[in-house]
Amino acid sequence: MYKTFTLGGGQLIRLEMLTVKHLDGLVAAAANGKELYRWSAVPQTREHAEQYVRAATNCMKKGAAVPFAILSARDGRVIGSTRFWQLEHWSWPASHLRHGRIDPDVCEIGYTWLSPSTIRTGANIETKLLMLAHAFELWRVLRVCFHPDHRNELAIRSLAKLGATREGVLREHRLGADDRPSNSVRFSILAEDWPAIKDRLIYRLTHHPDAHSAAP
Repeated sequence: MYKTFTLGGGQLIRLEMLTVKHLDGLVAAAANGKELYRWSAVPQTREHAEQYVRAATNCMKKGAAVPFAILSARDGRVIGSTRFWQLEHWSWPASHLRHGRIDPDVCEIGYTWLSPSTIRTGANIETKLLMLAHAFELWRVLRVCFHPDHRNELAIRSLAKLGATREGVLREHRLGADDRPSNSVRFSILAEDWPAIKDRLIYRLTHHPDAHSAAP
């Protein structure tokens, strides 16, 4: 469905469709981050990376996800991964303006992680800016959701700072990275929220110390 999907990049990062060519880069990016990724599904061995890419690719073929490798704009090195997923296409009546759309009506952004060296460099800000801009301005989705593990304090703080609305906790919502049922904290951004959040992201990126250089 999204075989030729492109999203591009910015000052610090660029996003490429995740493929087997990124396997070694994923493993290198995740090195020394075991404690950081305690509550996230991050491939830390070659075998796990192969499973990770295979699962993401299978979801993409089914039209259920669009996975990316996050690369440093400076040197092309893999510094993490992210994806659109839970893409929903609603059954609009024939009389509705959104009837017959090809693009999703709502989606989720998840599976987002960055190498330890790129935390707080501005790479995450630009990743969110690029993905949200694509979702709201090109796909014209109505809502984007996020569901971090309730124990992932870093991700929860990041989404709150982003300006996403915290809606509550979904109990035993998904299988956690520790292979146990996990609660998810639900955040969402609506289309009407996007202009203000976009301005906030651009401001934060413009005033970030790394704004005029590429991610390390």
